[in-house]
Amino acid sequence: MRSEKDKMLAGGLYDASDAELQADAAAAAAWMARYNATLAMPAEERHALLAERFAAAGPGCVIRPPFHCDYGFNISLGTGVFLNFNCVILDVVAVTIGDKTQIGPGVQILTADHPRDAAERRSGLEFGRPVTIGRNVWIGGGALILPGVRIGDDAIIGAGSVVTRDVPAGATALGNPARPRA
Repeated sequence: MRSEKDKMLAGGLYDASDAELQADAAAAAAWMARYNATLAMPAEERHALLAERFAAAGPGCVIRPPFHCDYGFNISLGTGVFLNFNCVILDVVAVTIGDKTQIGPGVQILTADHPRDAAERRSGLEFGRPVTIGRNVWIGGGALILPGVRIGDDAIIGAGSVVTRDVPAGATALGNPARPRA
C-alpha cells in the first residue's frame, strides 16, 4: 500500500494530516524559522540554506526573506533565480523555476488543489498539480500562479495577475484571469 506521501508526490488524492506529512511540514517550518531570520546575512549563506532544503538551488539564486513553503523538497530553482520578499510556494508536488527567472514581491505559486465534487471534498483529501515556470520569466508583484500552470520561457506575467492557464513562451499575460496581451 502506498503511503500518503507517495500519493501526494504522485499527484493523487492524499490525507495531509498523515503523521509523516505532518513531520515533513514541521521540519519545513523549523527550516523557515531559520531561513527567515537571515535577511541581514550574505546571499551566499542564505543560498546554503536553500540548498539544504530544496530539490535544487542553482548557483546565484536568491530568495529574500520572509519566504514560506509547504515542504521545500519539491522546489527546484535554476541558476540566478530571484524571488523578492514575501513569496509563498505551496509545493505539495514539483515546482520548477528556470534559469534567470525574476519573481516580484508577494507572489504565490500554488500546487495544492482540492476536489471539485463536494462529497469528495468533505473527505478532507487533497491533491497537487505541478507548476513549471520557464527560463528568463518575469512575474510581477502580487501575481498568483494556480495549480497545474506552465509558463513558457521569456514570458511576462503582469503584477497582480491570476494565472489560471498555461502561458506560451514569449507571451505577456495580465489580468484576472490572466490572458495573453495581443
